[in-house]
Amino acid sequence: MMIAITGLGFAQEKKIERSALPAAVAKTVEQETRGATIKGFSTEREHGKTVYEAETTVGGHTRDIQIAPDGTLNEVEEEVAFDTLPSPVKQGLTAKAAGAKITKVESLTKGGRLVAYEAATVRGAKRGEVQVGPEGGQLAHAE
Repeated sequence: MMIAITGLGFAQEKKIERSALPAAVAKTVEQETRGATIKGFSTEREHGKTVYEAETTVGGHTRDIQIAPDGTLNEVEEEVAFDTLPSPVKQGLTAKAAGAKITKVESLTKGGRLVAYEAATVRGAKRGEVQVGPEGGQLAHAE
């Protein structure tokens, strides 16, 4: 059962070429990726709606964007160095990681507003993810 569910998750995201982007999405990509190296594009259904994603690197860190078919920038996930985070955010992520090693931190921006920080974690062979709010506190729901 778990394999079938996992397979469905991967089947939803589809790698695409830049030429397959709708014109409005391509325009937003052009505006949002100036100075970036584009690693690839994908499309998927999220909450019943099609979205487009561009994976990029800027200045040695990742910056991924999610765009609606009409060209609206939905979300930006940008890698942030842990030691540059405000103390309450570091403390919140460390507490939520509960002893697991934090391997990467990203800021999550939606609608032009910072909504959360997300950290990738690893403990032994187990990988995970934790989130805190922009001030380091608990989120009402996962972003």
